[in-house]
Amino acid sequence: MAVVIPALDEERSIGRVIADLPPRFRSRVVVCDNGSTDGTARRAREAGAAVVFEPERGYGAACLRALGEVARHPPDLVVFLDADYSDHPGDVVGLVAPLDRDEADLVIGSRTAGERAPGALTLQARFGNALATRLIAWFFGVRFTDLGPFRAIRWEALERMHMRDRDFGWTVEMQIKAARMGLRCAEVPVSYRRRIGTSKISGTLRGTVLAGRKILWWIFKEALRRRSETPCSSRNTSRS
Repeated sequence: MAVVIPALDEERSIGRVIADLPPRFRSRVVVCDNGSTDGTARRAREAGAAVVFEPERGYGAACLRALGEVARHPPDLVVFLDADYSDHPGDVVGLVAPLDRDEADLVIGSRTAGERAPGALTLQARFGNALATRLIAWFFGVRFTDLGPFRAIRWEALERMHMRDRDFGWTVEMQIKAARMGLRCAEVPVSYRRRIGTSKISGTLRGTVLAGRKILWWIFKEALRRRSETPCSSRNTSRS
């Protein structure tokens, strides 16, 4: 198993995130420093993580770089976890339980189904999640309640996805591809608190707009692609 943590200027929180992981999950942690100007990389190493670097800013770019390191010795499962301490790392035990029981291929940690500290999940994030997950259910027939980054997936399933988004569309790309591939998808409730520091996405108007636009782009692009790949139903047009 491997835990992937993309990080950008998270010196204050990254050590706490890694330290709070249960022992089973601390044996292989890969942190991708996404161009930090603080001591994020140093703190991650001190906490026992392997650190790689991706100068191109973007959540997806950081995840892809970390996965390149993970692929050198492929694990059975990959957990994705943010570096800002908003998620409770101990919840990872429940997150991977459906995978351990061979009941799922992808498990999303749902912040909307779990306990949330007041103000932890912004209004714009709640609205965006509700809209995106309803569209996914409508177009692809799989119901989610969240696009949260705290998630776990089987390595072989992740490889078949050929993930490519390099910024805000990473999470929705994974969920849409899982739906289209017919993977067994599950959600478990996870706790959520106010992050340490300021969010680079929901904490700014620009980040919120860009993320929302990219998420909707992925949904409608894949919906149109799915429609174009669906054979037209045969119709009997003969007349007696």
